[in-house]
Amino acid sequence: MGGGPAGLYFSICAKLRDAGHEITVIERDPPQATYGWGVVYWNDLLDILHRNDPESARAVSAGSVLWQDQEIRLHGSRHDGTAYFGGYGYSMGRAALLDVLTRRARALGVDVRHGQGAEDPADLPEADLVVAADGAGSRIRQSRADHFATRIETGRNPYIWLGTDRQFASFVFDFEETPAGWIWFHAYPSVQGRVSTCIVECSPRTWQGLGLDTLEPEDALPLLEKIFHRALDGHSLISSSRGAPAKWQRFQHLSNRTWYDDTDGSNLVLVGDAAHTTHFTLGSGTRLAMIDAIVLAHALARYPDPRVALREYDRHRRAELHPVQAGARSSMAWFEQLDDYLDRDPVSFAYAMAVRQGRQRPWRYQVHLATQIAAVRRTRRAYDTGKRWYRDRRRGEAPLPLLGRSLPARQ
Repeated sequence: MGGGPAGLYFSICAKLRDAGHEITVIERDPPQATYGWGVVYWNDLLDILHRNDPESARAVSAGSVLWQDQEIRLHGSRHDGTAYFGGYGYSMGRAALLDVLTRRARALGVDVRHGQGAEDPADLPEADLVVAADGAGSRIRQSRADHFATRIETGRNPYIWLGTDRQFASFVFDFEETPAGWIWFHAYPSVQGRVSTCIVECSPRTWQGLGLDTLEPEDALPLLEKIFHRALDGHSLISSSRGAPAKWQRFQHLSNRTWYDDTDGSNLVLVGDAAHTTHFTLGSGTRLAMIDAIVLAHALARYPDPRVALREYDRHRRAELHPVQAGARSSMAWFEQLDDYLDRDPVSFAYAMAVRQGRQRPWRYQVHLATQIAAVRRTRRAYDTGKRWYRDRRRGEAPLPLLGRSLPARQ
């Protein structure tokens, strides 16, 4: 149930391990409909995907864009400037990712059906296993609410997931001070040469002070474009992707007491956002969902008894996710308490952001200071490029080209 990355990739993994499986993916939405813009991932996910299914991994890599460095821009009455983090990452349009996974699943013999849905496992055709991959609002999970004991913690800050026709070349955090308070976005390229993802967030006080609580989301776009005019450089924000227009939300941090139910021989298991959510400032949701799929398929192939397989999957993945979700809660809380840090200069502010999950090393601050020096950044980029090319060649891929700089060089 659910034709997102978790459901589709599980069907691929299970078919690769046993071509005799009869697998049906049932997706409520029609083909080509996806809600959201781009997804972010790092080289470790490409390595994992290549070990699991090189064919779909190559298609994912070919459809991705590569960005390098992170910029933290602070524009306020007390401080105005930019700080930098090193490193690089990949991003891909969500619609393109789903298209790659759908085509691969169908090529392996998976029956992918769009425009269908079910509220309860009892409404589904008879099956040996039901995989609930239908997102954070999973109706399948809700039908067994007492068993899963789902816990939802709602964040304080409103946010809205938008696109922009501004092509960013790096991962950009832009913080803007307004008469009503601070508002910020983080943005990254999604479709090369065309679209970037842009997630806008602020405190409830700023949201209300700017009147965003009374405006229809689409009517708020001109105001947001005016606030972020420097970062957007005259480009537009976009509300609708291939689905409904974007809406203001508050993040829901979701966890479950267990991820499977084998009572009465039902063999129901949760994957992806149906099992867990992590705050968008970590950028790990798609990665975690696809790893869920791999681990579940591996457990089912390893253990002949499905009940044992589900128990091992639950034990293994929930243990791995515990520190990740703890870090995600810390990240969400940091952005909800942003006023405590906004009196700092950009470099000090960026460092506070970098260690918001509590992972501090004695040398990390010195490395951060060094990263602000242009010559050091150039040296680090050269090192990262060499390391990236080595990993690409080891996987048998041609290195992806870097995007052009999004703004005139200030380095």
